[in-house]
Amino acid sequence: MNIGLDMMGGDFAPLEAVKGIKLLREKLQHSQAASSGGQRSPVKDIELTLFGDEAVINQMLAENGVDKAGIHVVHTTQVIDMHEHPTKAFREKQDSSIAVGFGYLAKGLTDAFISAGNTGAMMVGSLFSIKAIEGIQRPTIGAYMPRENGQLGWLLDAGINSDCKPENLVQFALLGSIFAEQVLNIPNPKVGLINIGEEEGKGNLLAQAAYPLLKESTGINFIGNIEGRDVFLDKSDVMICDGFTGNVILKLAESIHGLAQRRNIKDEFFDMFEFEQYGGVPVLGVNKPVIIGHGISHAKAFMNMINIAAKMIEKDVIGMIKARL
Repeated sequence: MNIGLDMMGGDFAPLEAVKGIKLLREKLQHSQAASSGGQRSPVKDIELTLFGDEAVINQMLAENGVDKAGIHVVHTTQVIDMHEHPTKAFREKQDSSIAVGFGYLAKGLTDAFISAGNTGAMMVGSLFSIKAIEGIQRPTIGAYMPRENGQLGWLLDAGINSDCKPENLVQFALLGSIFAEQVLNIPNPKVGLINIGEEEGKGNLLAQAAYPLLKESTGINFIGNIEGRDVFLDKSDVMICDGFTGNVILKLAESIHGLAQRRNIKDEFFDMFEFEQYGGVPVLGVNKPVIIGHGISHAKAFMNMINIAAKMIEKDVIGMIKARL
């Protein structure tokens, strides 16, 4: 498999991306050595195509001792900054690391694309370059929700679809269920609709209309409404809501890790809120694996973004979505 990586996206690019590649290589070599009786072997499973300033990338790879075997560098001259308008920047900066990266993905030269850069530009690239899967009304992104039992839940939409129709939530449930099965290793994941009460008929117009559609859907394991207090419990594996609600929950969850650190609280559950251990989140509902990382991603996050992309390719998550649709 060949995974494309935007080396210029993120607050600490490209250095932390290079460090993430090195960390990934070291872990893969260690696991290969362990499985081959202690004999170290070259990493052949994952090839990487890096998009960005070729001279800077090559210099940093050399300075950090990264073997370039299996690594291809594609020179780009432009960068889409975080503050730029996504659609305008993507159209006008066709030699940016994001635009060129999506071009390679669309042509089949890479199997997945990763960036910790401008989230809006990543969504624009996803929709205009590789497009939504036929039948998907709106692609979505999710968020990992730590749970008290030590496992992860999956919340979506996490912010790109602030206003939704009931049919969108049903598709989010299907997309989230497949990701939870294949990537989070949760068999027959329980799907809950985030609401202000457990009883059927509760909530705003969207929740009231979505409930019977989810209840009638045969492709998911719908368990009914869940409340905000259930998000971190083992009540539902996949939690569905509009992007406005989901983003509020996500930002609240993100604040917990920082709060615990500032108060010097040492607890395994609170440690699970540290985002770097999960890397990034996939854009679900488009034709190729696309992973979006946090702008403040460091080496560990980049390594885990590559791992997520690799797992989606290995499990053929996109193919499963198309088949289920």
